[in-house]
Amino acid sequence: MAVKPQTWWQGWRYRGGGTMIAWLLHRIGGLAMVLFVGMHVFASFLTQQFGSDVGTAINIVYESPYFQAPLYFLVIFHALNGLRIILLDTFPKLLEYQREVTWLQWIVFIPLYGLAVFFIVARILSGE
Repeated sequence: MAVKPQTWWQGWRYRGGGTMIAWLLHRIGGLAMVLFVGMHVFASFLTQQFGSDVGTAINIVYESPYFQAPLYFLVIFHALNGLRIILLDTFPKLLEYQREVTWLQWIVFIPLYGLAVFFIVARILSGE
């Protein structure tokens, strides 16, 4: 039987289930946290050293709920996914239940993120 040659694009095709989505969100969450911390340090530097309006503008951006809601999503997911990975690395026999542990992670994640969104919306409605 002849082997069909694959193109470079087929390597990027989505083939996984929930665990691949978890892998992708974990990486995106890590990058988002690095960018947020870098932006925060840069804005603090500009504001403190130069009294710059650019630093104040950056602060306004990352204090907005439109920035915070996705950031909280990624940070909470990254933390819970890291705990899932630690659990599976510590107890390798649980790897056969990886799908169930991923569902458990989502079951814990949804109320935590819902609570974060509740506080974001409450702050918007209070006018702060």
